[in-house]
Amino acid sequence: MSVTKVVILNWNGKTHLQEFLPDVIRTVPSDVGVVVADNGSDDDSLVFLERTFPQVEVVRLDRNYGFAEGYNLALKRIRADYYILLNSDVRPEAGWCEPLIAALDSDLKLMAVAPKLLSERDRRYFEYAGASGGFIDVLGYPFCRGRILSTIEMDKGQYDSPRYVFWASGACMACKAGLFEKVGGFDGEFFAHMEEIDLCWRAQLFGYRIAVEPRSVVYHLGGGTLPNNSPQKIFLNYRNSLAMLYKNLPRRHFYMVLPFRIMMDGLSALVFLGQGHWDFFCEILRAHRHFLRWRPSLKWKRADIQSKATHKPVGVYFGSIVFRYFFFRKRFHKIL
Repeated sequence: MSVTKVVILNWNGKTHLQEFLPDVIRTVPSDVGVVVADNGSDDDSLVFLERTFPQVEVVRLDRNYGFAEGYNLALKRIRADYYILLNSDVRPEAGWCEPLIAALDSDLKLMAVAPKLLSERDRRYFEYAGASGGFIDVLGYPFCRGRILSTIEMDKGQYDSPRYVFWASGACMACKAGLFEKVGGFDGEFFAHMEEIDLCWRAQLFGYRIAVEPRSVVYHLGGGTLPNNSPQKIFLNYRNSLAMLYKNLPRRHFYMVLPFRIMMDGLSALVFLGQGHWDFFCEILRAHRHFLRWRPSLKWKRADIQSKATHKPVGVYFGSIVFRYFFFRKRFHKIL
């Protein structure tokens, strides 16, 4: 029998641990372990865990390595066949673990599987971070069954079919430990944001699969570490998106896509400026400057990925969701 552990990465998140960890412990099967990997917190998260949940395994990191490298380092110290990576602000529904484990058991090529992600704030709706399975368009914009750009659908059971997808949300993602390591884990230089899409893209290029299993349901609060209006979040999303495209697209395709992305990012920056968000405008410019400085050191990563790429990913929409959304008013998932 495979050993499974739920791994929650924590950084100064005592409030979330108090609120959500009891439901995680209550809903996991008796043979599934729960681990909190602490990213160098300086609140009293660890004292709280020791006093309240002594049965929870704790991995202590010496400082905040971010989401990507924090998980990389913590998982190397955890013995398990399957990891279920879980945000600290996720409340699982009863029976959520079993369908994820069964999916991993049944498909040798499946590296990762996500549950259906609903909103903790309003449980009638999907949650932005992953909804019912992630996809990507030809320009590298991610979207989901149940969420396209800022439009989030009500869950009416319309996306309850399990299927292969392009990416699984880092808010809750079950994965095989051996394949996670084999494809290189998260790119630690991303720090946070887009790292799970980058991982899933790389895994697919190497011949593995990503899926969603909507029989598993969790509720995600969202914005627990960086709120949606955070300039740092804007910077990381725009910078990491360019890095992800540069690493995973063949050279010719990247340079075909790049002018369109620069144009779209520029329009986005101007919209923020028109709304009075000078800080967001500056963060997009900073993201592009940082990517240009970063690109030489990314070349070896791209060369390594492209030398091992043997398969074409599923879940790619060969069109633009941005044009569909703004020019044709198609704001619901009827694409793939």
